[in-house]
Amino acid sequence: MGAPEMGIFDKFKDKAEDLKDKAGDLVDQHGDKVGAGLDKAGDFVDEKTGGKYGDKIDQGVDKAKEGLDGLDGQNDDIPDANKPA
Repeated sequence: MGAPEMGIFDKFKDKAEDLKDKAGDLVDQHGDKVGAGLDKAGDFVDEKTGGKYGDKIDQGVDKAKEGLDGLDGQNDDIPDANKPA
């Protein structure tokens, strides 16, 4: 008898790991563009909310940058991702 067949959750876990690796590679290659895109999105939302939630939006953008920058475990790809909040 061979090895047991992979369950659906094992397949999902493997696929999620592959996607994480691909996202990390993209951030490695294009971290400056990713950071600029997050900043632009944050500015857009801030403008649409009339600046009412500016601090929260900035915190969210910073957390997104930190999370994406850390995909490869190095925190060195997105400019200003490690600045103190």
